[in-house]
Amino acid sequence: MVWRKCYLDLVLVPLGFLATLVYHIWLWHKVRTQPFTTIIGTNSAGRRLWVATMVKDNDKKNILAVQTIRNAIMGSTLMATTSILLCTGLAAVLSSTYSIKKPLNDDVFGAHGEFMMALKYVTLLLIFLFAFLCYSLSIRFVNQVNFLINSTQDPLGIVTPEYISELLEKSFTLNTVGNRLFYSALPLLLWIFGPVLVFLSSITMVPILYNLDFVFGGGKSEIKEKVGEKNKDFVSV
Repeated sequence: MVWRKCYLDLVLVPLGFLATLVYHIWLWHKVRTQPFTTIIGTNSAGRRLWVATMVKDNDKKNILAVQTIRNAIMGSTLMATTSILLCTGLAAVLSSTYSIKKPLNDDVFGAHGEFMMALKYVTLLLIFLFAFLCYSLSIRFVNQVNFLINSTQDPLGIVTPEYISELLEKSFTLNTVGNRLFYSALPLLLWIFGPVLVFLSSITMVPILYNLDFVFGGGKSEIKEKVGEKNKDFVSV
């Protein structure tokens, strides 16, 4: 059997994606079962308390609510703009007649033919497009919250703090998904220089994300777990 350069891409790139996928499945399980041990679950509970506080004392805190939501919109807008600009750049590279891969051919491990280079850029393009879609939907939901949080109390009980919290949670969930797609595209940028860097960067990203996603505090974490078990319905991500 003759060893081919494409075998490195077929093995290392899927392994890198698999490591990231398994981590996020485990993170989702933790958020659903032990939300207060994760940053996502803790922040979700904090946002629900924030909405209840803003609605309860809206006359005094309406400006604070608008400013806070505006900052969230600006963050999602920045990331959406960055994603669509990267999509535009990748589309320009794909449609260009100049081959940028020629100077790298002799130094890159793995396959670097015409098809493989096109596959790398198209994969990046799709990930950034999906990230842009998530950010756009996040902005849509948070804009609705911006209107509803300052509305008067609904006598019919349709627009409630719980409903506003659900809209805010959908917005932040979509923003989180967009961020994770954006993060997953970073190792793929290194795929241009070979699959080995993709695998190493994907494996390195897992412990970094772990330290950013989980709450560490000894006894405090145990207390939060007990509170989370009694109030699982309070947090829904």
